[in-house]
Amino acid sequence: MTDLTAPLPLAVLLTPEGRALLDEVRGTEPARELAVATRLRREHPAELVSAALAQARLRQRAVAKFGDEDAGRMFFTPNGVEQSTRATVAAYRARRLRELGVTSVADLCCGIGGDAIALARAGIRVLAVDRDPLTAAVARANADALGLASLIEVREADVTAVDTAAYDAVFVDPGRRGGRGRIFDPEAYSPPLSWAVSAALAAPLAALKVAPGIPHEAVPDAAEAEWVSDGGDVKEAVLWFGTAPGLVRATLLPGPRTLLGAGVPDPAVRPVGPFLYEPDGAVIRAHLVAECAEEVAGGLVDETIAYVTSDHLRPSPYATAYEITDQLPFNVKKLKALLRERAVGILTVKKRGSAVEPEELRRKALPKPQGSNAVTVFLTRVAGAPTMLLGQPVGAATR
Repeated sequence: MTDLTAPLPLAVLLTPEGRALLDEVRGTEPARELAVATRLRREHPAELVSAALAQARLRQRAVAKFGDEDAGRMFFTPNGVEQSTRATVAAYRARRLRELGVTSVADLCCGIGGDAIALARAGIRVLAVDRDPLTAAVARANADALGLASLIEVREADVTAVDTAAYDAVFVDPGRRGGRGRIFDPEAYSPPLSWAVSAALAAPLAALKVAPGIPHEAVPDAAEAEWVSDGGDVKEAVLWFGTAPGLVRATLLPGPRTLLGAGVPDPAVRPVGPFLYEPDGAVIRAHLVAECAEEVAGGLVDETIAYVTSDHLRPSPYATAYEITDQLPFNVKKLKALLRERAVGILTVKKRGSAVEPEELRRKALPKPQGSNAVTVFLTRVAGAPTMLLGQPVGAATR
């Protein structure tokens, strides 16, 4: 079905001719775009060809977030690709809402509809609202393209004027980018975090998506705070209302695996043991390193550094374990000699609490691979002193 209210060039892509052309240009390599465009313009309007090729590029970028099958059917804007939630994260949040008994959600600031799609696939009826005409039209086209239009109503409106009383829950994803890039002040979000919190408190249940770098002191007392990572990359923080006020959790995908805050005292600083644990980024952002350290019977290498050391190997889903073979004061020449002696050809550099750039150290310490052995070096501080810790990942069993 063609949406006659959709802004151009989206409207031309929704026509039968536009959809056929999208299929034809799918997977076009950048180096071939000019030749393809020249050929297609002999048979199709130039505007349609340009729109199709631009959409094909956006679909290729979107594969990382939505997967090949969905990305190949959906419609995108440049901001929509950049700002939309990764499908795996949206699906996790939708499942959690469904498990909480939610059957209808007002999705405010819905963007291109990524979260609305996940909610609908979880069996939840969605009102998806965005004030931008093109963005709302794209969300509507996506609901139709994925066969979810019966569960998703898209409305072009100012979210602050929408009555959400008829819905079980509210989900708000405020705009966190401006003309100069990312916005770090929650009150500079669009709409501001204070408005989103007010909307959440007025609903039976609510989830507010915020930047993972949100200061903990900005989290309202009435909220549960959850930090979510996917494949080791921290993706978002969510403030939940109507669940468990004051609770802090870190959730790791796939899984999910969730570490709950338990008020564990800060771990002591201790000498480096045979094992080093690197907590997942969500664990660090959630300030749950102490809970992670308790799991592995460990302490900190430095009171300001989120590396945990232990005498024991205790596999944990919340941290990657390394077996430490050497502890050296920071010295590039000594490191270079040690790598040469051990025939190291693959050097991974990680840092926390060091001003040295990993690529710079890699270039200086291993200008030429010396063999086939692999080493991981941690640039950090141990009891305040710049230190290099050398080791190897224990293995997949620790994940």
